[in-house]
Formats: sequence, structure tokens, C-alpha cells
Amino acid sequence: MTLAVKMYERPELNDPVLVEGLPGIGLVANIAVAFLIKKLNAKIFCEIRSSYFHDIAVTDSRGLLTYPVNNLYYYRGRRDERDLILLYGNTQALTNRGQYELCSYILDVAESLGCKLVITLGGYRPGRAVARPKIYFAASDYEIAKIARDLHAEPLTINIFGVAGLLIGICKLRGIKGLCFLSETPGTYPDKEAAIELLKVLSSILKIKIDPGEIGDIKELISALSPFDFGALTKKRMERARPEWSI
Repeated sequence: MTLAVKMYERPELNDPVLVEGLPGIGLVANIAVAFLIKKLNAKIFCEIRSSYFHDIAVTDSRGLLTYPVNNLYYYRGRRDERDLILLYGNTQALTNRGQYELCSYILDVAESLGCKLVITLGGYRPGRAVARPKIYFAASDYEIAKIARDLHAEPLTINIFGVAGLLIGICKLRGIKGLCFLSETPGTYPDKEAAIELLKVLSSILKIKIDPGEIGDIKELISALSPFDFGALTKKRMERARPEWSI
């Protein structure tokens, strides 16, 4: 195995929804889930490292190390709100094998906690100027696709790379409902407006009362959870994998 996992607790949740927010185009998923974690005061319960993450650590202005990591947080919904498992981190795995191992483990944990629905997030470059970002979707089946259509999201026939697409594909193999939402973004900067549109959709599905307009300074928001975006590094060592971790 190439994953190192630290489980801080095993929360008791009621039919939780897993929401993915790893770095990608425009960092829109990262921003959206970082906001949810902060706004809902979600608690970390699992830390995941992989030998397929970047083989680097970065020091901040205080001389403290930041390293590639994915974390799982949980939130127990109030009243009609859904319980949540929130996936947040500062990198994705750099190889196909690493991505499959990571996604499989995350779904193992989510299933063990009763998860039957996974929502992934991402950005989409439309190749034109973006005024107000439109929301697109991809779904594991027709039933879950109707939920997206009712929220006026549009289907989009493209290849969805990374965890946002792979998690949904594995969900279908496991009999878990999966739904991916993509928000339009130029993709050249951390896009708060695109993240806000994703949060509006999530708020409707999860019945969570949040005001996406309260995101505020996104640099401060993201750095509070993971001060460095390893996803922005060049991937010159993508195909070199060294099994340094064990579980």
C-alpha cells in the first residue's frame, strides 16, 4: 500500500453526503469546500498522505512545514440539513494508480459511515469570456441527473479528469449515487465567483443555510486550512512513484 492514514475519530453520521473539494481548475472546488468547513465549523477526522503526492515540503514565513495532504472533515446537520463528509486538501495524486488508490480509500471510509451520495466539484473552461458562471453536471444515473436538471444545471459532454470525475465513476461501480458539478471559470486565477455558484447549488441539495456571499478573502480562507497549493507545482515527476508510506 502507498497510503499513510491517521484516523482521529470515527464519527457517527446519518446518511451523510460526501462532498469533494480538491485543487483543480480555478480552485473553485477548493474554495467552495474550504468555505463550508469554516462556516459549518466542520471537524477533521481523517488525514491521508500518499507516496503519489508531490515529494516536497514547503516552509512558510514562520519556518513551519506544509506538506501534501488530503483531509476528511465531518458535519452533523441540524434539523433538515444533511450530515456531511467533506474532502479537502492541497493536492491530488500525480499518477493514475495514485488517483485510483486515493479515491478507493476515500469511498471505503465514506461507505463505512453510511454514505450513499457523493458530490464532486470542479471548474470548466468554456473558451470564452465568463460573465456569470453557468453550472454543468455529470451524473451516475438518470435519477440523480434529474436533481441537477431541476436546479437548472446543464449536461456537458466532456472528459472530467482527476478526482472530480474518477470518484463518480467508481461510485457507479459500487452502486453509490454520484453527481459532479462544474462551474464556468477562466481557470487562470482562484475564482471566487465560480465557487459561489457551486455553493448555491450545494445549499439547495444539502438544505444547508449558508450565504455564499460571505466567502470574503479567499487567500485567507484557503491558507487557514492549507497554506500552500501543491497542485500549482509543475508535475515533472508525475510518473515517478516511490512507496514511502505504509498503512
